[in-house]
Amino acid sequence: MNLNALIDFTLVASSEGLGKASRASGRSKATLSRRISELEEQLGVRLIERSARGLKLTEAGETLLARAEGPLAEVAEALTAARDGGSTPRGRLRVASPVLFSQLAMGRIGAEFCAAYPQVTLEVVAEDRLVDLVEDQFDVAIRINPSPDNSLVGRCFAKDRLVVVAAPGIPRPEPGAIRPVPAIVMPSFQPTHWTLDGGELVLEPIPNLQFSSFLMIRDAAIAGGGAALIPQSIAWDQLARGELVQWGTVTGVEPQLWVLHTSRRLAAPKVRAFVDFLCARYPDMSLVLKG
Repeated sequence: MNLNALIDFTLVASSEGLGKASRASGRSKATLSRRISELEEQLGVRLIERSARGLKLTEAGETLLARAEGPLAEVAEALTAARDGGSTPRGRLRVASPVLFSQLAMGRIGAEFCAAYPQVTLEVVAEDRLVDLVEDQFDVAIRINPSPDNSLVGRCFAKDRLVVVAAPGIPRPEPGAIRPVPAIVMPSFQPTHWTLDGGELVLEPIPNLQFSSFLMIRDAAIAGGGAALIPQSIAWDQLARGELVQWGTVTGVEPQLWVLHTSRRLAAPKVRAFVDFLCARYPDMSLVLKG
């Protein structure tokens, strides 16, 4: 396949017309049109419908553009990096990050990263959906306890613990039989027991409040709404100030945060820089909020 033809196709498709593509590339409209026709002939499918109103991508054209646009941009980055010695992070970096971690940490981390690498433009999308890095055009994803995936590589950069907390006015149940307690839970809560500190204390949470955010659950616990199972990282300050009391740590659960990128892509300097920067931000692997 002619790589130049593929490059010209993505240019015309993303520019939504031969005229804009011609002005952007300096190549004539006739040359661009001929290369697209050559690409269509090689693939045996129509990529662009031509009419008096302009150009419109076919379904095959949309599929090809979605698949080719990211890798071609990375090839261009790789060529630029090779020319510059391969050491200068630059360009747009898209990061998918869990909502809670984004709210607590990514604003500060993002600003510090861009100050360190001014030629990088950072976009962080906060969502808990399991994004597809290729389909959704992300360079990096931050995930909690990711499942093994041969298409991704990365590093664990921080760890957390799940703890049960409550306001000081709520007495901690004594060890022994399973103890029912009023609880603040997520809407997805399923009947279960909270086993703390290796089985020293086992609680039966009785939901009386439901919130879709750990921050709301924490604040409801401070207000005396019941016991709550939350990440320890979001309760350090409240525990230190005595607004919450920790009843124990959930046994056998250790949330880990990983920073991942696809192994099928070239590890661009901007990706390597972000991974190294994020890992250096948590040298002791602790998710205690950094001030």
